[in-house]
Amino acid sequence: MLNILILLAYISQGTFSIVAMDPESDEWGIAVASRVLDVGYIVPWLEADVGAVATQAYTNPYFGPWALDGLSRGKSADEVLKIILEKDTLAEERQVGIVDINGKSVAYTGQNTLAWAGHKTAPYVSVQGNILTGPGVVDSMLTVFQKTEGPLAERLLSALEAGEKAGGDKRGKQSASITVVRKRGGYQGVDDRLVDLKVVDNPEPVKELRRQYEMWQYAFLGPAYLRLADEEKDTEEAFFKKAHLLLLKALESELESPEVYNSLAWEFALKKKYPEETLEAAKKAHELAPKDANIMDTLAEAHYAAGNYEQAVYWETKALEIEPGNEFFKKQLNKFKKALRNIKK
Repeated sequence: MLNILILLAYISQGTFSIVAMDPESDEWGIAVASRVLDVGYIVPWLEADVGAVATQAYTNPYFGPWALDGLSRGKSADEVLKIILEKDTLAEERQVGIVDINGKSVAYTGQNTLAWAGHKTAPYVSVQGNILTGPGVVDSMLTVFQKTEGPLAERLLSALEAGEKAGGDKRGKQSASITVVRKRGGYQGVDDRLVDLKVVDNPEPVKELRRQYEMWQYAFLGPAYLRLADEEKDTEEAFFKKAHLLLLKALESELESPEVYNSLAWEFALKKKYPEETLEAAKKAHELAPKDANIMDTLAEAHYAAGNYEQAVYWETKALEIEPGNEFFKKQLNKFKKALRNIKK
């Protein structure tokens, strides 16, 4: 039993993480990597409209619940840090980073954490690590986060990649995760998990996390932003802006997934936002899957959103030639024909 406890004490150390908030969209996120099995199971604690906490080094798992409880009762990051450290009997073994509801950040690195260990904070972000190759890991993570544009998840992941490039955990690599919460940010708004990705055990965990995120962002993050834009008119433009950045990223990439382009084009066409890029995405989807009737329907909708009613009728007719019994396509065609008649009056 003693040997197991010693092993657990060892593997819970050696981690670099970033905790941050996006004040524009009220998102809180944590990205973390380590030479530890499933570090995403240990380090991140988040609650929408409350804050985020990364607890690491010789991890005290109670730091997460204790801190979130204090933050939920209106205490600041500074106040919460003081409270949880006072409750702990091994505070000098711990490392923690906190960002509260107002974007106030604070971090702590105990004197007994293993070198190199340290942290840096700035408004809306805290970066911390232990058993690292040097301070350049934390420095580069903060710099890249502050310079990167786009959704919070992209900024967190870019920072994590910078940390690994600068040396990362000096023992090696094993796992990584990225979690972002936002009120009603989860799938169809059922929960708050806007982004939730983990690599449990992999020789290149950060690289694998990036691979997963590159697919995931288009399938789930973009649609979530567009849904939130509909639901919350006071932050509508902020969410449209973030979704638009994802659309542009897809169009500029070498991605060869008709499903991704089709999904993005459909969502944006329904919103009648950014018609030129929407049409470009729909055309890419059709080029990759030229016989797919559903993609033809999306292409028709994209032309309709752009005001090209004749082309909308043309492509919906093509879709019906493939699926003549599709009632939805028939309704679409009637909609496009009606729009065409109206402009000819």
